[in-house]
Amino acid sequence: MSRIGGAGELFGTNGVRGIANEELTAEMALNLGRTIATLKPGTIAVASDTRISSQMLKSAVISGITSVGSDAIDLGFAPTPALQYYVKMKDSVNAGVIVTASHNPREYNGIKFVSSDGTEFTREMDEESERVYKSKNFRSVKWNEVGMVFYDDCIRVYLDGIKKCVNVEKIGKSDFTVAVDCGNGASCYTTPQLLKELECKVISLNAHPDGRFPQREPEPVEENVTLLKELVKLSSADLGVAHDGDADRATFIDENGKFISEDVMLALMAKRYVEKHGGGIVVTPVSSSRRVEDVVKKAGGEVIYTAVGSPVVAQVMKEKKAIFGGEGNGGLIFPEFQLARDGAMSVAKVLELIAEEERPISKLVKEIPEYHMIKKKISCKNKLKLLEGLKKEFPDANFTDGARVEFEGGWILVRPSGTEPIARIFAEAKSKKRAEQLLQIGVETAERILSGE
Repeated sequence: MSRIGGAGELFGTNGVRGIANEELTAEMALNLGRTIATLKPGTIAVASDTRISSQMLKSAVISGITSVGSDAIDLGFAPTPALQYYVKMKDSVNAGVIVTASHNPREYNGIKFVSSDGTEFTREMDEESERVYKSKNFRSVKWNEVGMVFYDDCIRVYLDGIKKCVNVEKIGKSDFTVAVDCGNGASCYTTPQLLKELECKVISLNAHPDGRFPQREPEPVEENVTLLKELVKLSSADLGVAHDGDADRATFIDENGKFISEDVMLALMAKRYVEKHGGGIVVTPVSSSRRVEDVVKKAGGEVIYTAVGSPVVAQVMKEKKAIFGGEGNGGLIFPEFQLARDGAMSVAKVLELIAEEERPISKLVKEIPEYHMIKKKISCKNKLKLLEGLKKEFPDANFTDGARVEFEGGWILVRPSGTEPIARIFAEAKSKKRAEQLLQIGVETAERILSGE
């Protein structure tokens, strides 16, 4: 999670985030609006998720944009990928801003900048934004040069774009029943309607916008979607899907009411794309399960690992002309549509997969190899010392983001946090016992390096 003040930086791995009206204030939002309009003069589109503080912060962002002479288009409530697709498709729009804290708890909010091609700002662009923000060297205009505010809708163009990228006819003929948990977030405006237009029978849960998130926390992890799992079983649905607050992620429930691991879904879609393309590059962070590499290589493809964070994944996908990419958290990226994590597109593509394979999702995921992943956090106040020690200890490791060390049948990743004084240690292996052994190696090595022994 990127949080204000975590490491003396404003922008983290996914924009600016913090507790609304305490860490992330209206004044900050105003100056962030001034920042993007100074860097990207021209028309800027702005949207938000359903959080209680989103309207306040969005209004402040728009005030900042117009105060330095740029026009703003207010798109209202919308998923992050809908805003991104709108920015990409509209030649007259020079950039975008989404007000959201994505999967973070109710009290948080955030502000994320989007480039004219619909991709999130890169790390270098965030650093430039931070310099402008801190210097307060914003553009200055006279009273009669202040920007205008216009209003538009991005939902229709977004849903139409998704339908152009999937086999609508095949999905429609499959007569699917889909249970969807919108979590009272931005997907309320998109996923139920998309499913209806794909001729699915839709059973919706938490499908009214409510920024208090009264039924569950925004993150669609297994412990938060118990009600959806029950609904899938009771309704004999073919699939269950849950979204986070801004609907750039989707997690899935099989027809038996069983939660499908996000890493398994990432591997399943990577496998499908490589098989359909007869090869190709798949991009994913170093924290992703080896499941992905196993199925991609078997299908004749190649995996490229990146640092953690969807903007980095998207940037490398663009550079390498990748056929697919994503993270093991429900964030899948379909480059034929846009280089952004996309929850609604994920739903459509999973339905297309089930329809074309003519097999239930539970049967399809059984083809993905089984691994056990465990994680642990340790205190880390000297990140440079840890990294230098890891390079001496594991000279052949992948140092893209921390140190990923490959072992027979498994791997460990020791990764200092970019926002907190901790290091995260991941371990994965074919058996739980081996994963625990590898985790112990990672923890003991990191603690020994940090203690200076």
